[in-house]
This record gives sequence, C-alpha cells and structure tokens, in this order.
Amino acid sequence: MNEKEIAELRRRFKPERSSITHIHGCYVGEKREIISQFSQSVGLMAQTEAERLLALLKKSLSGTLGKNLLDISFTTMQVADSEEHRLLMKLRDSKLADEEALKEFYQRVIESLELEGNYLILMAHDSYDVPYRAKDDVDQEDASSEVYSYVICAVCPVKPTKPALSYFVYENAFHTLEPDWIVSAPEVGFLFPAFDDRSTNLYNALYYSRDVSVIHQELVDAIFRTQPIMPATEQKENFQSILGDTLGDDCKLEVVQAVHDQMRELIEEHKASKVPEPLTMSKGAVKTMLRGCGVEVRHVDAFERQYDQTFGPDTRISPRNVVDVKQVELKTPDVTIKVNPERSDLVETRVINGKKYILIRADEGVEVNGVNILIKE
Repeated sequence: MNEKEIAELRRRFKPERSSITHIHGCYVGEKREIISQFSQSVGLMAQTEAERLLALLKKSLSGTLGKNLLDISFTTMQVADSEEHRLLMKLRDSKLADEEALKEFYQRVIESLELEGNYLILMAHDSYDVPYRAKDDVDQEDASSEVYSYVICAVCPVKPTKPALSYFVYENAFHTLEPDWIVSAPEVGFLFPAFDDRSTNLYNALYYSRDVSVIHQELVDAIFRTQPIMPATEQKENFQSILGDTLGDDCKLEVVQAVHDQMRELIEEHKASKVPEPLTMSKGAVKTMLRGCGVEVRHVDAFERQYDQTFGPDTRISPRNVVDVKQVELKTPDVTIKVNPERSDLVETRVINGKKYILIRADEGVEVNGVNILIKE
C-alpha cells in the first residue's frame, strides 16, 4: 500500500462516512484473562463515543510507511490453504459476526502478545464502495470500481489515571477525583486484506506498530505466520554496523558523509516528487552509491556479503530507516556533536602532532551553555 491509499481509507473513519455498523471488542486483564466481550452498535452510540472509537481504529493506519506501517505478505500456499489465512477470511467474510472465529482470534492475540497491564482488542468491518478514479485523478462518486471489504484491528492499552483535585463550581468546593481507567492509543494493529492499487489484495495485510523499535514479532507470528519483520531501528543499527565493518580503511568521515548526503538527497527528491509509493533501495543501488563515494571494490564486495547475510539478497531497504535526515551525529566516548546535515562540510577530521581531532569551523555565533563566546587567534 502507498500513502495515498492509506489516506483514502483514513478519511472513512467518521460515523457519517464509513459503513461500520458495530465495534467488536474484548477487554483483557493483566493476567491475560478475558474480562468481557462486546459488540456495540455505532448507530446507538452517542456521537462523541462513536467518533472516539473510530479514531482509535484510525490510529492503526497512522505513522510512516516502512517504520510504523509494515507490509505483511502471505505465500501462495498460505492463501490457498492455511489456518491463519482462513481465520482472517472468516472474520472478513462474516463481517465479524462469526462468534467462534472472533473467540479464536482473541485467544491467539492473548496467548501471544507480550503487553503489560490491561488492554482492549477493538475490531470493525467496513465495506468501501471504491469510487472510480479517472485519469485526471478525480474521483467519480457515482461510478464504482469495486467494493473493498476489510477488517481493522487495534490493540489499545487501558491505563489508570492519577488522583487529581478538581473544583466543583455548583458546590463551591474542591473534591478529589478518584482514579479511573482510560483507553490509550493503540500499541499494535492491522488491516486485512491490503488495499493495493485501490483494490483488494488477499496476499497482503498492513501491520501497525506504535513503537518502531518493538513491533511485537510474537503477535505477527501468531496471526500471520510470515517471515520475521526487522524493526526500523534494527535496520538502522544493522546497516551502520555493516558499513563500519566492511569499509575498512575506506571508512572515513568523508565517505560516510557522502553516503549520508546521497541518501538524504534521494529522500528530499522523493518527497518533492510526491510519489505515493515509499522510497526503497535495492542492494545493487547501495553498491553503486558506495562505488560512487570512492569505496574500493573489495570493500564493496565485503559489504554485499554481509548485506545478504543480514537483510537477504533481494531485500530492499528504506533510506528513511537507515539515515537521520535531520542531523549528522559524531560521537566519542565523552563527546557528542550534532550537525545540520546541510552543513556537514563544516566538519573534518585531522591528525595534529600525532593526535586525532574532530575539527569544526566556527566563524560566528558560538555559544557555551547559552553564553556567546569569543574565539581569538
């Protein structure tokens, strides 16, 4: 799925726009016991309650593609005949009316998900009459291309509030508000099936994780049983490690800066082009980039071998996941320096009298703890 397709679905999560008739759910206690199950009619809810519940489900379609939102791909064998795909199809095709399928799904989540405290499993089914989109990118509301039927799930922690003091105007007095339990934004969630090319794709799902460093692989294994997903933070750490381990004597400030700058430029160009598909790079593209930065062939070959072992030979990486577009960070055991990536030319490394230095050109505006200082010859 791309950003435009996700945005198109997100716009539906209002009572007057969606065809969601019921919100199904399961309240789970901290000991992983089911406290209650429910199925509430959206039409019978107060407007504010319906809006808030739909907003929680909508959160499962938020964040950055490749970081918070991750593609899940099923194999042909799974789609043809697998327990996990059959369960998801039962949930969708029954519009969540199959009680046995719901119970089985809740149980899979509860037995696998490692989440502290109480939480709520929210689910809804929607049927979207997808408007036909002409070549000029304008929707024709009176012409439909297909009906996209899907389920969406959000797992939301339920946390206690803190005691607070409140002023009651009509009593002209202060009273303590007792602690209560509130539903927080979802920790994980998913959409099935995927909405690819504005059409149903039973071979894919879209998985959501609020924390890009902890995607709860145990839940992915239980629900989808697909290949492990590498979190964005782990992708960054692995890429940095491979780069440092394989460049050898080519691992200089200038080379690392050049790699960072080229990836940052790709990200900026992709953003300016407004292409909805997420930006990714193949292993071959990364190798070409390294050679263009002056890295020797033997070091590029070493990079390729470690890339294959870590990511897989056919895996594409997202530049957004492996470089920080907002800053360049230089670190020693005692000092951390953060530099505007557009001015990384101000930094250089040098050996003076046998000692290694990081040099930063500082023409003006130098502050120490907020105090302007002078640098004299």
